[in-house]
Amino acid sequence: MIQLDPQTFTIDAAETDGQARRTISGIAVRYNVAATVADGTSVMFAPGSLPSDGPAPKLFLFHDPTKIIGQVTERQETEQGMLFVAKISETTLGNEALVLASDGSISEVSVGIDAKKFKYDKNGTMVITSAVWRELSLVAHGAFDAPILDVAASIPDNDDPIDNNNGMTSKGENEMENVKDIPAVIEAPVVTASVYAQPRREMKMPSAAEYVAGYLAGGAQFADVRARLEAAAPAAPYIDDESAPSILPTPILQPVYNNFVGRRPVVDACGVKAMPGGGQVFIRPEVTTNSSMAIQSAENAALQASTLIVTKNQVTKNAYGGYSTLSEQLIDWSDPNIISILLDDMARIYANTTDNVAADALVAGTTEEQAFGAAVGTSPTLWAAFVANCASTILSGSNGNLPDTLFVSPNMWKNLMLLVDTTGRPLFSQYGPMNAMGNVAPQNYGGVAFGLNVVVDRNFASDTVIVGQAGGGDGGFEIFEQVKGALSIEVPSTRSRTISWMGYFATLMIDPSKFVKATFA
Repeated sequence: MIQLDPQTFTIDAAETDGQARRTISGIAVRYNVAATVADGTSVMFAPGSLPSDGPAPKLFLFHDPTKIIGQVTERQETEQGMLFVAKISETTLGNEALVLASDGSISEVSVGIDAKKFKYDKNGTMVITSAVWRELSLVAHGAFDAPILDVAASIPDNDDPIDNNNGMTSKGENEMENVKDIPAVIEAPVVTASVYAQPRREMKMPSAAEYVAGYLAGGAQFADVRARLEAAAPAAPYIDDESAPSILPTPILQPVYNNFVGRRPVVDACGVKAMPGGGQVFIRPEVTTNSSMAIQSAENAALQASTLIVTKNQVTKNAYGGYSTLSEQLIDWSDPNIISILLDDMARIYANTTDNVAADALVAGTTEEQAFGAAVGTSPTLWAAFVANCASTILSGSNGNLPDTLFVSPNMWKNLMLLVDTTGRPLFSQYGPMNAMGNVAPQNYGGVAFGLNVVVDRNFASDTVIVGQAGGGDGGFEIFEQVKGALSIEVPSTRSRTISWMGYFATLMIDPSKFVKATFA
């Protein structure tokens, strides 16, 4: 509960007809004015922080809920603060409050709120932006400039009405017209648990003897000495980021983030063979005609004559790479080191570039085709039929080899994950039930579908589906590579350094009979 403590007010007599109006009006709280409360907390109310509608706040004496004397009947929002009119109930306690207010014994008001939203500005001031206005209290003394500006008092007895308004006159029903100038100082509240804000007393620094005596006595006496010591101590100057910005470092969180994934799905699936060091072109031999066997026609008869033909496949090396020139200043001053960042990025790009070459060569080298059907990868039946037909074609056409890999583009990989059976269950559940035909999951580049290893590659064009024997280095599609890596060359004339990355890369579709690709109607 936040308590906004009291201020002075003036008195206005009752109506000329003698009827009891029994109202007070004034300023409940001021806006955008920072003040320091008794415990040293700096507080400020923002415009609109107090509600001008909703349940009416109760009117108490001295913040005592057992001494309720009325309620707030009007609330008016202004740029400077919240104005109020309160009605005092016609009770013994209410009559006493009117008498005390009329003779000046009670001259101020204090707001009690529950802070709903608040924040702290750069000066450490608590700025209240939203609050529940619980009550308004009449009090004798306080620390805040929230005065009662008008009291309309008429107590049912034979005495004449009291007039002590210092020249102010009542305006009848509209009590707000009596409020003119609002003082410019406010002592703001603090957020506590039902603690009232009290006037800030001028504290005198305790002497050494008083401190020692209080320490020995302990309890409340020592607490009072400590409070006096803290309150009397001068405010310590402070240095913040605005007063000394030049000495504040700007830290860099390492390593540098790079979202480019340098994976090579096709290259990894097919494997890489060592490339000969000499020459631009090298020979990869291949048996294209096998020897023949037959039954011996009779004893001592000649066996089957046969011929073995080995074809020389020529493979041409190609160089792939790139470079960047860095100034010596950038190299010397960068943190983290720019060369490490550059080399890491070059390795990622080289990996993706060479994988793209391999993916294109695999598609171009696959000449055998199998019709998939009208639906583009959305029918489990068509998928199963396509894989079975491809396996049969490869077994028959490649001298007994069997496929082991299903190469797919990202959109066809998505279609695999979407396949369901007739009851709507995923066909390739990643949880691996015993009757599953495989498992394909979005967090894995691979998986298994229809008994084949799935290889999804972003370098395939859409609607690419190839069934084949990757073989991990012994399949029908071969990849050769010699990675040269990084090379650094000084450029004295410009005091710079050129960094390059390069590798030799080549592919060969040595046995197209081991691969079949899909066509779509």
